[in-house]
Amino acid sequence: MPLDLTNPITYLITDGRTTRETTSSSAEFTRLFALVGACVLARVSLVQLREKQMRPRVLYELTRRAADLTRGSRTRLLVNDRADIALAAGADGVHLTARSLDPLVVRDISPRGFLIGVSTHSLAEARAASASDADFAVFGPVFDTPSKHAYGAPPGLAALREATHAVAPFPILALGGITRANLPQVVAAGARGVAAIRLFADESELDAVVEELRESCGE
Repeated sequence: MPLDLTNPITYLITDGRTTRETTSSSAEFTRLFALVGACVLARVSLVQLREKQMRPRVLYELTRRAADLTRGSRTRLLVNDRADIALAAGADGVHLTARSLDPLVVRDISPRGFLIGVSTHSLAEARAASASDADFAVFGPVFDTPSKHAYGAPPGLAALREATHAVAPFPILALGGITRANLPQVVAAGARGVAAIRLFADESELDAVVEELRESCGE
């Protein structure tokens, strides 16, 4: 089932708490696998496995098992940065950062329909993403968030609005400090959806968050 990028997109990013000591029998491995299952039930659009410290072999195993869960559902599975693992394990796509392979390179080695997301933090980067062979971009941080304090003040809603309007209809998702209270603001600024860690942290609230985003978009 192809992902409809015209609908409000919910993009859960895992919290990266695993380490090089994590194995397929670890509690955190089991927790992530269960989280992917909850996303499938809640019809979350995208799930990114952003486990940077996990050993490649373990990340491959997690991705392979998670891909079995998402296959045939409305949820698409992406792996952060590691296009090789995403392709080998049967994930639906990859999320690229500024230090990753160029989207055009990934597209050349990927099968038809493989999703490519790109991180952006400025209008120039959003323009570059829309001109590349990416399927969508994440823009942020929009609001203040503890994980991004080292990078200075967030671009804000005005920058998000400028980027979404400049590259429309290319899909831009808002990231950084997104809450249920400010969902309407990022939608009004032109975001096609939201990407977040904390917003989706409570599995029991996934259905409610997905529904609130749809309501914000007038669905």
